[in-house]
Amino acid sequence: MERERDGKRVLAIDPGGRRVGFAVSDELGLTAQGLETFETRGPEDLLERLGTLIAKLDVGTVVVGEPRSLSGGEIEGTGRSRVLAEAIRGRFAVEVVLADERMTSREAERVLAAGERRHGKKDVDKLAAVLLLQSFLDGRSKG
Repeated sequence: MERERDGKRVLAIDPGGRRVGFAVSDELGLTAQGLETFETRGPEDLLERLGTLIAKLDVGTVVVGEPRSLSGGEIEGTGRSRVLAEAIRGRFAVEVVLADERMTSREAERVLAAGERRHGKKDVDKLAAVLLLQSFLDGRSKG
C-alpha cells in the first residue's frame, strides 16, 4: 500500500441535509477513525468546519460521499454532494474525490443495532463516514 501522498491524511464526509459525519485516516492511510457528527447551519458553516479539520489534521485528500440509488442512479443528495465537492476544490488545496456511498448508512445502522448500547442518528452518520473512508482506503490499496 502506498502511503498517502506527502504523508497527509484522508478525510471523509458523509453529507446530509442537517448532519454531516466525518472520519479521518491514520497517518499511513490504512485505517479510518470516526471524528464527529457536525450539525450544519448551511454550506458556509460546513466549509468553515472543513477548513478547520483540514488544517488541524493535515489532510491531503477529502472523500465526499455521493448518494446513489441501488441501481446507481442519482437521488436526492447526489447533486448536493457534487456542489459540495466543487466548493471544496475551489477553496482548499486538497484532492477531492466523490465516492459512492450506497448502503453506508444502512450498514452503519445494522452494525450499531448489533451492539448492546443505544445509538442515535449522530452515531449512524459518523459510522457511515468511517465505512465510506475505509472502503476508499481499501480500494486504493488494491489499485
